[in-house]
Amino acid sequence: MPAPVVLIAEQLSPATIAALGPDFEVVHVDGTDRDALRASLADADAILVRSATQVDAEAIGWAPKLKVIARAGVGLDNVDIKSATQAGVMVVNAPTSNIISAAELTVAHILGLARHLQRAHASLSAGEWKRSSFTGTELFEKTIGIVGLGRIGALVAERLRGFGVELIAYDPYITAARAGQLDVELVELDELVARADFLTIHMPRTPETLGMIGETQLKAMKSTAYVVNVARGGLIDEAALSAALDAGEIAGAALDVFMQEPPADTVLTGNGRVNVTPHLGASTDEAQEKAGVAVARSVRLALAGELVPDAVNVAGGAIDEYVKPGLPLTEKLGQIFAGLAAAPVATLDVEVHGELSEYNVEVLKLAALKGLFTQVVSDPVSYVNAPLLAEQRNVEVRFSSDTAAESFRNVITLRGVTEDGTRVSVSGTLTGPKQVEKVVEINGYELELPISDHLIVFSYTDRPGIVATYGGLLGEAGVNIAGLQIARDEKKGTALSVLSVDGEVPSELIDRLGEAIGAEMLRAIDLVVD
Repeated sequence: MPAPVVLIAEQLSPATIAALGPDFEVVHVDGTDRDALRASLADADAILVRSATQVDAEAIGWAPKLKVIARAGVGLDNVDIKSATQAGVMVVNAPTSNIISAAELTVAHILGLARHLQRAHASLSAGEWKRSSFTGTELFEKTIGIVGLGRIGALVAERLRGFGVELIAYDPYITAARAGQLDVELVELDELVARADFLTIHMPRTPETLGMIGETQLKAMKSTAYVVNVARGGLIDEAALSAALDAGEIAGAALDVFMQEPPADTVLTGNGRVNVTPHLGASTDEAQEKAGVAVARSVRLALAGELVPDAVNVAGGAIDEYVKPGLPLTEKLGQIFAGLAAAPVATLDVEVHGELSEYNVEVLKLAALKGLFTQVVSDPVSYVNAPLLAEQRNVEVRFSSDTAAESFRNVITLRGVTEDGTRVSVSGTLTGPKQVEKVVEINGYELELPISDHLIVFSYTDRPGIVATYGGLLGEAGVNIAGLQIARDEKKGTALSVLSVDGEVPSELIDRLGEAIGAEMLRAIDLVVD
């Protein structure tokens, strides 16, 4: 079997390649060359990028085998997450790789503004000696306003505290207790802009945050105040900032990010009161190595069929080792459920019973949906697009867990109703030191049979001679029965037989079996194995 192809579309650290390990074929391409990118994506199982490569809907369409897009960094502006999700492609990034570098650059920009470092450097480089033109200000006892007290904002606060500053912050999602731990006073945005001597913003760019520091906020600031943006371009309205600087409403600004990169004009980059850097927040050797190594590990997990805690388009989070064996079992139960259903599924309940319920097991809902739709649609199905497929087909999905399990330590049950009103259920468990996958219930019949790739399930009126009948027909056709379990409902006078066989059974033979035993229900289920 050929090794999975990992496409490296931009320059990444040697540690990134080393973290991938020897199990992959690594291919390098210039991701900004669209023709070369298209040719390389045809065979790619994964692609690793930084910020220059556009992994848009068109590029995703060029990659029929693609399973994971890995951004060696935080921002995902160059990745079409919606198109990736629809295609079942996992998107991962390295959300904590650059937080120290970004926080340190923020502090550097604040100090640079306070002491006019860039202007003084340019003046001296031009042969001038104008010490009196660059009289600065101390940070001591100044008020620093932090907009966004998340991971980077908190690091900025920790680093600035040693300067003897007063720290205030606006963040609607941070509790007063968390702010208190950082020795930061929480205030409303209006109060923050009025009090701050230096304002630094650390928010994601969303429709709600775009331009959140605009004309109103800038006019409310002190004329001696400075603003800093090392987060995302556009959080500070660039036109309003330029106007505020020209009007003397604020003293200056420092920008590492811009609405358009590189900037389309020099209105801000050429302004003597604006210190600028070309998006260097993550541009340290340490941050680049952390980002590359982190996403390389995520790629390994994704290509091994596992969920990745840092995946941005998969709900799940970290998976406990005790839960992981339940994922392939639940996927197979989902496939069996789909095979038992003779009509489209209207509702699906995923139930976890036993010790497993003491863990975070909602990921098993994803596994059940992945298994279900693997048997239903022809396109690739993954943990990523399975919930979307359920939503598109109006399948109502519910999840529950409890500690009650009578015959086994753990039981996973899928039960639901098809659009024609038929009720379907299947339950499974893992048994013994080798964690053997077994089906232990089908449509209310209790049984215990190891799950195989090929199953025949049928119910019929319980009477003598049935086993001999279907055994004879299968034997004559050269189909070997690897396992057999019969369950009976004596009240109804019916029985259920589940056979595991060595290969697919022709539909003509299935029809003959049904006629010979007078089957009330008969399904041949062939599991799709990744």
